[in-house]
Amino acid sequence: MIGTNGMNGTLTRTKQAATGSLIGLALGDALGFPTEFSDVPAILGKFGPWREMDLPKPAIVTDDTQMTLALAQGIRTAMDRGLLGPLRLARPVREEFVNWYHSPENNRAPGRTCMVACRLLDSDRPWQEASQVGSKGCGANMRVAPVGLVPGLSEEQRAGAAQMQAALTHGHPTALAASDLTARAVFLLAQGAEPTGLVGQLRSYAMDNRTRYHERWLGDLWTYAHDASPGVFISRGWDECLAVLDRLAQALRTPSPETDPCLATGEGWIAEEALATGLLCFLLFPGEPVTALRRAACTKGDSDSIACLAGAFAGAHLGAGAWPREWEARIEYRSDLLSLGALWDA
Repeated sequence: MIGTNGMNGTLTRTKQAATGSLIGLALGDALGFPTEFSDVPAILGKFGPWREMDLPKPAIVTDDTQMTLALAQGIRTAMDRGLLGPLRLARPVREEFVNWYHSPENNRAPGRTCMVACRLLDSDRPWQEASQVGSKGCGANMRVAPVGLVPGLSEEQRAGAAQMQAALTHGHPTALAASDLTARAVFLLAQGAEPTGLVGQLRSYAMDNRTRYHERWLGDLWTYAHDASPGVFISRGWDECLAVLDRLAQALRTPSPETDPCLATGEGWIAEEALATGLLCFLLFPGEPVTALRRAACTKGDSDSIACLAGAFAGAHLGAGAWPREWEARIEYRSDLLSLGALWDA
């Protein structure tokens, strides 16, 4: 792994991993927006060969990028006020999510769980009462990449922040674990981890954290799910993530780039499948980021969320130079993405 000091640290910084990841996420989102809800034959019939798919004009994104920016702006506000902690993070992120909920630009077919939870967050109630503890939709982790890109966090801060931001809307333990793993993957790739060892590192991380409940960040969330204990609650989520990581590892042992990745690791509507299928698209083409996005967008499942995660992983790995200049120049919210990327790359 590339470290944070000396020559290797310089390489990590100069590749602009945060900028690359945020731009990649938005590009994948825009590429997958028109193909969501279609099966592969229909996508091929409309857009032609998947390896030649072009970024739509205009390059409009979905709620995936909008909520990523909301989370990123909430994190920036929290860290401007001091050391990142649960109370300091919850308020600005909650405010950003509620602002997104009321925004006239929130017209991109947002997920029902996010809308219900954000309506409840727009009140004085504890956020745990707004959390939808029965939902593990991919809205939990489609937006979590910024947590993996913020410099200077401890492992406890990164895990706690990843799980808390998920729990503000999606309180199912699998949503929490998948968000933690997604942020962990982005962090490792940004720091220079080799793609070939990534799944093994994520599996070890999941095993190490399987019964760890971050009470400082999550409070009494577990009690709303009626599990016997915090450990029982959170282990349900990690076990589902471990199962899908095993499916991912099996798919990578016999890679089939021309086959819809959803057939191996799921359609991505739920958090653990979005993580695994986004990772599969990236890991099939670790040195070909645009091909990874195209593969992710040409899928039967939640194509925009799968492609936005594939883009976040590829951009964290390869940096800002991964993306075609002409694509990057016309992505929606470009200035916001570049501003946040520059802040964290610095």
